[in-house]
Amino acid sequence: MPNYKLIYFNMRGRAEIIRYIFAYLDIKYEDHRIEQVNWPQIKPTIPFGKIPVLEVGGLTLHQSLAIARYLTKNTDLAGKTELEQCQADGIVDTLDDFMSLFPWTEKNQDVKDQTFKKLLTCHAPLLLKDLDTYLGDKKWFIGNYQVTWADFYWDICSTTLLVLKPDLLDIHPKLASLRKKVQAIPAIAAWIQKRPQTKL
Repeated sequence: MPNYKLIYFNMRGRAEIIRYIFAYLDIKYEDHRIEQVNWPQIKPTIPFGKIPVLEVGGLTLHQSLAIARYLTKNTDLAGKTELEQCQADGIVDTLDDFMSLFPWTEKNQDVKDQTFKKLLTCHAPLLLKDLDTYLGDKKWFIGNYQVTWADFYWDICSTTLLVLKPDLLDIHPKLASLRKKVQAIPAIAAWIQKRPQTKL
């Protein structure tokens, strides 16, 4: 088993999907968290100047979803068949497309607030409606038999969205229930219990 070192800020953010996967697969790793104040000095040493990165076997891997796909490859978390893997990837990419619309680093607070409000009140309901329809009466996004990393990513993204708009899932009980199913998985529940408590 290689040694893994995950480098990210002290927050859930884009690294949390990697942490969920490590927890579920019971893989040991170093969860190295850096403070925002130290980022300007560290940034030039990081490939492409963005985190998270995962150090493994002398290599530095970048892009959170690429790292997640690497870790889930050849596991049921990716999906049992190539078709299921494509479906899981589709849900993840759909969620990521939406989360990437938020101007997380915008310095003008008025612009940031207005954009967040528009995304949460106008765009989010359309996404949730589509996700609700896709989930239907299934236990998980991809069928009834096996959780995939798409379910993990839904829980992670929705946790952040609920911080921003607590009533977001009030009319989507099935999507709320899916969150509870993910959080009830013993390995995930244990991680949630022990992880540092951060807003995002």
